[in-house]
Amino acid sequence: MPLMIPVIAAAAAALIAGLAAFSHLAARRIERQVPVDGQFATIDGIRLHYTDRGHGPAIVMIHGLGGQMRNFGYALTDLLVADHRVILVDRPGSGYSAAAPSAAIPDQARLVTGLIDALDLEKPLVVGHSLGGAVALALALDHPAKVGGLALISPLTQVQEQVPAAFRGIAIGSPALRRAIAWTIATPLGMLSGRRGAIAVFAPEAAPDDFGTKGGGALVLRPGSFHAASTDLAAARASMPALVARYADLAVPVAILFGREDAILDPELHGAKIAGDVPRIELTLIPGGHMIPVTAAETVADWIRDRVTPAIRPAVQA
Repeated sequence: MPLMIPVIAAAAAALIAGLAAFSHLAARRIERQVPVDGQFATIDGIRLHYTDRGHGPAIVMIHGLGGQMRNFGYALTDLLVADHRVILVDRPGSGYSAAAPSAAIPDQARLVTGLIDALDLEKPLVVGHSLGGAVALALALDHPAKVGGLALISPLTQVQEQVPAAFRGIAIGSPALRRAIAWTIATPLGMLSGRRGAIAVFAPEAAPDDFGTKGGGALVLRPGSFHAASTDLAAARASMPALVARYADLAVPVAILFGREDAILDPELHGAKIAGDVPRIELTLIPGGHMIPVTAAETVADWIRDRVTPAIRPAVQA
């Protein structure tokens, strides 16, 4: 038996090296399918990838967990750029933005604020989807002078003990284990699971066949993106209690749009609760699931456009 230990160790090392090499090659292939769309700005030493299109009142859009700017670019951006300046940004570690030392929600918000300054934007409307909604809320709380208002789509707004089923595969508490999984089995397992991840996130609506490329979904299969998404999930769970405690201090107009059938974030918990706790927040419900920026792009675009010059109105149930 002692003679077998070196053989087993060598086989394990070869397997790990093979998985790492496969993951690296797969990531390069995915990047050829979903290349860089925009340009880069270095904010506090972190290289952020963003696009800047159109003219008119500025809108800054922040995507959700495991996402990338093409989540908005799939259908929504083209509906807004005719009469608005639309800035999409890959959150730190996502898409083609570099990872930051901290994934805490306030730290991500600070980097987006730096991009707003770098682009010389005057109080833009900040649109946040899912986790991007929490980042937008932190931005408004910590940097209210930089924001004209918030338009939050299917946002994370509350402490949620249970991880949504679609994201349980990235709920890894140990940073060391998170990195080990990211660079060995995450990419091949993600490729084997095919479209199941997209189906779960879009449920109960259908995921478009081309969402992996046109919507940027395939990028999360890269080791670095898997690691960033897992880190984001852990950081969000740690950041949310302090964020929730400050909602009464919100000083900018806030509007929330939810799909009634959202299977990722409960509209009652993450929409109705914050609207009830902070009465000046407007809540609108429409038919659809979590990915309404893709599946109901025209409705969402009209809703955003109405809030570029924000006004506080009573809650609306569509």
